[in-house]
Amino acid sequence: MSPTKDQIIQAATAACKDTLMETLNIEFVDAGEDFVIAKMPVNKRVYQPDGVLHGGATAALAETVGSFAAHIFLDTKNYFVRGFAAHIFLDTKNYFVRGIDISANHIKSVKEGFVYAKATFIHRGRTMQIFNIEVTDGENQLVSSCKLTTVSLPKER
Repeated sequence: MSPTKDQIIQAATAACKDTLMETLNIEFVDAGEDFVIAKMPVNKRVYQPDGVLHGGATAALAETVGSFAAHIFLDTKNYFVRGFAAHIFLDTKNYFVRGIDISANHIKSVKEGFVYAKATFIHRGRTMQIFNIEVTDGENQLVSSCKLTTVSLPKER
């Protein structure tokens, strides 16, 4: 049986304790059959020196939702994902997944409010997964367009 939306959000929230996600106040807010959404406040804790959202904080938000999406949407009986939300719903006996590439194209500056990251699959392979992650502001305007690639490998070779 697949976890419910509430179970996914609760598990993601619990995994954030004492991590970068807690430091950045990243909060998971929605999940569906093929997506995960988290939000992050934009304030002085995530600013670059000129008072706008730092691109590294945006990339951390994007990798957080992408890594967590890999946890949720891969076969969690046989795969293990290492990333920001590493120990959710997983059987770590046979496989692990590593993030191997993240890119972010920053399109718009944000000074306040929240940004929202939505991760969806571009490719959902057995060995490689590619996620599109769109980061938007509170008015649903695109802030950054990100892509995360993960690879699933057997623990024993």
